[in-house]
Amino acid sequence: QVQLVESGGGLVQPGGSLRLSCVASTSIFSGYRMGWYRRAPGKQREFVATIGSGGLTNYADSVKGRFTISRENAKNTVYLQMNSLKAEDTAVYYCNAYRWSRDDWGQGTQVTVSS
Repeated sequence: QVQLVESGGGLVQPGGSLRLSCVASTSIFSGYRMGWYRRAPGKQREFVATIGSGGLTNYADSVKGRFTISRENAKNTVYLQMNSLKAEDTAVYYCNAYRWSRDDWGQGTQVTVSS
C-alpha cells in the first residue's frame, strides 16, 4: 500500500493560483499512474488529471489549459499547478496512485476559491 500525503491547499481569490503537492511513501517510478481527483460539496468525487509513468498526461475538460500535472520521480512527488482558479474549483483535492488494478488515496487537501 502506498501512503500519500497532500499539501498546498488553501484559500485563494478567483483568478489566483495554487500548487498542490503529493508525496508518496514509496518509489512511484515503477509503473504507477498518478492522479488528482476532487470532491466538491454535495457532489461525487471527479477526475481532474492523471500522469502516467512515462509522462503521458490527461485532463478533465473543465481544467484543460488552466491546470498542469507533473511528477518528480526522484522525490516521489506529484504536483498539480492550478492557475486561473474559479469558484467552481472549490473542492477537496485527493492524490491517487494506481498500479496493477489497485488504487491508493491520500487524505485530501481543501482548496477554496472565494473573494
